Amino acid sequence: MAVESKICGVSDVAALEAAVTGGARWVGFVFFPRSPRAVTPEQAAALAPQAAGRIERVGLFVDPDDALLEETLRKVPLEMLQLHGGETPRRLGEIRARWKLPVMKAVKIARAEDLAAVADYAAVVDRILFDAKAPKEMAGALPGGNALAFDWRLLAGRRWPKPWMLSGGLKPENLAEAVSLTGATAVDVSSGVEERPGVKDPARIRAFLDTARGL
Repeated sequence: MAVESKICGVSDVAALEAAVTGGARWVGFVFFPRSPRAVTPEQAAALAPQAAGRIERVGLFVDPDDALLEETLRKVPLEMLQLHGGETPRRLGEIRARWKLPVMKAVKIARAEDLAAVADYAAVVDRILFDAKAPKEMAGALPGGNALAFDWRLLAGRRWPKPWMLSGGLKPENLAEAVSLTGATAVDVSSGVEERPGVKDPARIRAFLDTARGL
């Protein structure tokens, strides 16, 4: 079975079209102003129709308040919400119940102990995303999209109560190794298919998706 892919941080038509035609299942719009991949609800609304019926649209948020979620969802049709901040299980449950959309929670990993949080999150969300935790000394680190990988062996042989996705430092060149070590059936890429931070390279998107499809 081909590995399913999410292309995150899409902000222009060319990247979106590369994701769609390359066979990605999901495309991610980042609603976090500090990110070089950030889009406004208005920008995402202009791109969203191109994806309608062709690919699932995911909104990435970091500790959003209700007002931001309300404004964004009023303007942008999304099929899933991705929460990438310090949201508690209770807050995740509230978001899922209020907006009636599937919720994916990012769990940031640096060592085995970080996996302990999964059980509490899995009780209230639809999907888990494993991403790399940035070290404290990393200046300007973002909640995600830092081109960092964690030790994939931490996930080897593990089973989780909800579907999950692998993220963190993935790129066409290391995707096969990452999937082999973790057993991932879904993967998420952002910086690994860029020319520079925030600028997607359609050729690298296609290369990543070609690799995933062959795994």
